[in-house]
Amino acid sequence: MRTTDEEQYTEYVTARLPALRRIAYLLCNDDHRADDIVQNAITRLYLHWRKASKAENLDAYVRTIVVRTFLNEQRAGWFTRNRLVDEPPEQFAPPGPDVETSQVLHAALSRVPPRQRAVLVLRFLYDLSVIEVAGMLGCSPGNVKSQTSHGLAALRKQLGDQAFSLQDGR
Repeated sequence: MRTTDEEQYTEYVTARLPALRRIAYLLCNDDHRADDIVQNAITRLYLHWRKASKAENLDAYVRTIVVRTFLNEQRAGWFTRNRLVDEPPEQFAPPGPDVETSQVLHAALSRVPPRQRAVLVLRFLYDLSVIEVAGMLGCSPGNVKSQTSHGLAALRKQLGDQAFSLQDGR
């Protein structure tokens, strides 16, 4: 990689790292896995920087790398996904006015199947259109709509009565 390309890559990644980590965390609900996903994604970005830097929308291109890295990791076996440790790691509490509600939603979202979770995060937390999500995931808009519907149903099932208490502020 040329020096100017490397400088551009470093500048881009440095500026976008918090946003990339946030999307990874929202997908996996685990600080350490989010770090691993982002590390793998920016490594892939480095390897393909020349092509990526010419993309029409570099942020969308990189988000796609992060989401696909997460989905590929989900396909791996149990041993590669789970690490046994003596003490549980400190949990990341996303900033917000209601941490308890956020934790309940994150826990419920973590039990939604990975592809549906990716669609929900991209559609509702990143406010991307059906077409944009379909392009990122390499599927049809109809598939994104179906995954959205099934993902929301799974979330409602996970939340149960809590969904109503969250809406009412109880």
